[in-house]
Amino acid sequence: MKNEHTPEQPIASFQVITDTHVRDEADHIHNRHLDQALADIATFSQGSSGIMHVGDVTDRGLPSEYRELQRIWKQHAESLPDIRYTVGNHDIGAVIWQDPPIVLLEMKEDDVAELLEQEGQDGAPISSGVGPITVAGLWQRRWSDFEAITGMKGSYHDHWIDGYHYIFLGTEQPHPKDCDMSVKQLEWLDAKLSERAAPDHPIFLFLHQPLMDTVAGSMKEQGWYGVNQDAELKAVLAKYPQAILFSGHTHWQLEAQHTMYDGAGCMPTMFNASSVGYLWTDQDEHLEGSEGLHVEIYKDRVVVKGRDFVAGEWIEGAEFTVRYPSVAHILG
Repeated sequence: MKNEHTPEQPIASFQVITDTHVRDEADHIHNRHLDQALADIATFSQGSSGIMHVGDVTDRGLPSEYRELQRIWKQHAESLPDIRYTVGNHDIGAVIWQDPPIVLLEMKEDDVAELLEQEGQDGAPISSGVGPITVAGLWQRRWSDFEAITGMKGSYHDHWIDGYHYIFLGTEQPHPKDCDMSVKQLEWLDAKLSERAAPDHPIFLFLHQPLMDTVAGSMKEQGWYGVNQDAELKAVLAKYPQAILFSGHTHWQLEAQHTMYDGAGCMPTMFNASSVGYLWTDQDEHLEGSEGLHVEIYKDRVVVKGRDFVAGEWIEGAEFTVRYPSVAHILG
């Protein structure tokens, strides 16, 4: 006979982190926060299906920052599940990330080449060997670095893990802030979402930039939404209300309003995954801290719990339940 006091165990679980913004200085607070986050995740991630990173892995897309990422990860890898990555605008954007940032897409190619040569960006000779590097060349280099270190191939990819579908989306253009998705990616997504789809079986999506007027920071007046094909992506997602989408980009703390967006059976549920590097508030202020999500999958529900990685504690008021089966949206 089943012990009534035995807590129900999840079928599967995983963790969501985002916006680590790793710098090339070992003692930078972003790097220390990632170190703390991974050490903390190791204490509750036994049996996890993986850590899902929702982008802005690095702060400036520099090889030296990826080396720091590797150093920090290797210190904890043996006690952690596999990690999979979404691409963020800081990883591949055609920007010199300084204060204020210099957006290369707004400049002439000759000026870009001169500036990159002066700046010595990306920790390597700027010359490509056949002439000065262009915006397209910088984009390709940053993509190459991202893929080489993370093991992810292309802007979008998917993985079946422990019976559940994990789908990663991302920009296909070096936009400094937004995500730009091709028709091909949207068609790919539609096809992937349909694989073994059932109303009572969640599908997990990861996209760095949130859709407009959904989760914290993405309200139109806040300005941190960022998918150029917002309407087109929403049209695809509306067919699969059982999906759950996790986004980053805004850094909004989990205690703010709108951490969870309820799709109400017409759209996927969506979550703001906060940030490991630093936080932002509803008062539009920077906040020192480091947060992420822990996700548990049960037969009839998915439970999402907020975690304070600095304190090593669950965040009171940041626990959410998505119940299944979802009610599919019926078009009239």
